Amino acid sequence: MRYRLFGRTGLFVSELCFGSMTFGGKSGIWEKIGNTGELEADRLVGIALDAGINFFDTADSYADGDSERILGHALGAARKDIVLASKVRSRVGTGPNSVGLSRAHIVASVEGSLRRLGTDWIDLYQVHGYDALTPLDETLRALDDLVRSGKVRYVGCSNLAAWHVAKANGLAAAHDWCRFESLQAYYALSARDIERELVPLLADERMALMVWSPLAGGLLSGKYSREQDGPAGSRRTVFDFPLGNRERAFDCIDAMRPVAAAHGVSVARVALAWLLAQRHVTTVIIGARTEAQLIDNLDACDLTLTADELATLDRVSALPSEYPGWMIARQAPASTFHVTSWRPGPPAATRNSAASGASWGRVPPCATVE
Repeated sequence: MRYRLFGRTGLFVSELCFGSMTFGGKSGIWEKIGNTGELEADRLVGIALDAGINFFDTADSYADGDSERILGHALGAARKDIVLASKVRSRVGTGPNSVGLSRAHIVASVEGSLRRLGTDWIDLYQVHGYDALTPLDETLRALDDLVRSGKVRYVGCSNLAAWHVAKANGLAAAHDWCRFESLQAYYALSARDIERELVPLLADERMALMVWSPLAGGLLSGKYSREQDGPAGSRRTVFDFPLGNRERAFDCIDAMRPVAAAHGVSVARVALAWLLAQRHVTTVIIGARTEAQLIDNLDACDLTLTADELATLDRVSALPSEYPGWMIARQAPASTFHVTSWRPGPPAATRNSAASGASWGRVPPCATVE
């Protein structure tokens, strides 16, 4: 397992993050996503820890809070050695203030998360989306108070537009509040939308990128094709999310199959390896429902795609040109250069696990320029 600097912070996180959204679902949407119970969760978390994963992600709304409870129990004494992330914003009750990013809801939610996780602090507390009703300064001040109180160590965001993040961090800088240090966003070979606005913003702000749904909700697992909807009961057959262009996804799957065959690995592993090769990616969240899925996902860390294979996948998944991107590119003088991506060190120059015997020296930031 390799470890990467978390944005501009001094924190190192594993390049794979264990997501627990599949834990505890008993009914409705959560049962469709995953109903992993405590015994199976203990095994999965144990495998992840043994593989060197030190980053775990959950949210207060997952499985109506049971995901946090099961994850906290599974981590046990290992909690002190890992980076634990949770989120706030989604509805967690029936009352009018049981949702959103008001100070009242944030304070109540963090207390509930701490109790369910069985911990005194949350390493990364993320806003789980945009709240158009609550003033941004109210949200940011509440988050800053949590950091100053010691209940939270860093704050991040998820599912925001680039202008949301830019405005929030501008306000935080002006008032000396804790800023967003990370963005958790949907990103996959077949869904590269964040490269238009969010990735350049993250590079400029030196923020970490946490990738959710790296297999496009299972669509890139290799189980699906134009001719096959997937096995009965598989994720996409019962919960068709996230949204996306199916034809683009199938084109990507068609391109990954020969790559997977050449390496003797699964299509899913190729999809994860492509993400791990992207310089702007800090960590990829994996949410396996079985031990076999988890082990296959973990093995993506050992898969290095060739330059030709990466180029092939880049071409088939490339976004169509849109304004103002094409105009900015057209107007850029040939004699200038611009930073296209930022990440704390290329994949080969990250901190490696102690078990590998590699150096634990710090890695300076680097940028790709052209």
